[in-house]
Amino acid sequence: MKRVLRIRATDKNIFDAIKSGEKKVETRAGTVKYRKIKAGDIFVFVCGKKHFERKVKKVFHSKTVVGLLKKYKIRDIHPDLKTEREFIESYNTFPGYSQKIRRFGIMAFVV
Repeated sequence: MKRVLRIRATDKNIFDAIKSGEKKVETRAGTVKYRKIKAGDIFVFVCGKKHFERKVKKVFHSKTVVGLLKKYKIRDIHPDLKTEREFIESYNTFPGYSQKIRRFGIMAFVV
C-alpha cells in the first residue's frame, strides 16, 4: 500500500537526507494511522513540489523516544543531531507532537 508522508519545507534537509540514504529511519507518532503500516508498504515522501518513493523494510514501535534509541542510532534517525538530549528535544519542534508520543508511543520505519 502506498502512503504519503509530507515533510515541511523548513525540514527540507530531512527530506534530502532520506532521499540520499543518509537518514535510514523515519519516525512518526504511533497513532492508529501509522500503526497500520507494515514492511513492504511504499512511502511517498513529499516536500513542496518534490517527491520520491521508498519501500518500508522494517517497522518498530516504542513507547518512548528513549526506547527508540535502544534500537536505532541517532544518526540513522536524524543525521544532523549528535546527542540524546538534542534528539529528544527535536520532537518538541512539532506542535503537539510530544503529547502524541506520550499517548501513542513512536513508530520507526526503516526505509
